[in-house]
This record gives sequence, C-alpha cells and structure tokens, in this order.
Amino acid sequence: QVQLVESGGGLVQTGGSLRLSCAASGRTISRYTMGWFRQAPGKEREFVAAVSWITGGTYYADSVKGRFTISKDDAKNTAYLQMNSLKPEDTAVYYCAATSLPSPTMGRFYDVWGQGTQVTVSP
Repeated sequence: QVQLVESGGGLVQTGGSLRLSCAASGRTISRYTMGWFRQAPGKEREFVAAVSWITGGTYYADSVKGRFTISKDDAKNTAYLQMNSLKPEDTAVYYCAATSLPSPTMGRFYDVWGQGTQVTVSP
C-alpha cells in the first residue's frame, strides 16, 4: 500500500504563490496517477489537478488552468502542485491522492489519500 504525506500549505495574500508537496512511500507508485483535490468549508470536494506517473500526462480543473502546475519527481517519489496567482476562492484543505485506475479527475476512484494541508488566501 502507498502512503502519502502532504506539506507546503499556509497563509498567503491574493496573487501570491505556494507549492504543495506530496511524498509517497510504501509500494512503488510507478503505475499510479497522483491527484490533488480540495475541499472548502461547506463545499464538496473538487478535483484540482492530476499527473500520470507512467506517461507524465497532466489534467487540470478549468478553475486552475494557467495558474496551477502539477509535476513529479521520480527520484523522490514526490508530486508537486505549484500554485500561482492565488485567489481567496482557492482557500481550502488540499488533499493528495493516488489511484491505479484510468479516471484521473474522479475522486471516488482514488483509494489512497493523504491527511490534507490547509491553504488560506487572504483578500
């Protein structure tokens, strides 16, 4: 089983940047897709971005395209989410997750989740 640990959240002003990290341990993640999801208070969890560990293909929610970039470091078994031009509506708990199924944007197909990291964007 893969274990995931997120880091890098925090408080930032509108227009600022943060980089989230998701370190994977345990079984090899070479056949997984790594995704980032977020959940704001009172709202449902939503897909943010994903990267295929095999192909390197990336997927983004429309709300973050052009502002967020997902990447991976094979040697470190770590996925990153670079978030630029942050907005108050990006405030949420961000979760890293892994799936071996070919459905990178669907949270219900992810079977391994990290503990989450808080991102707060002040006006």
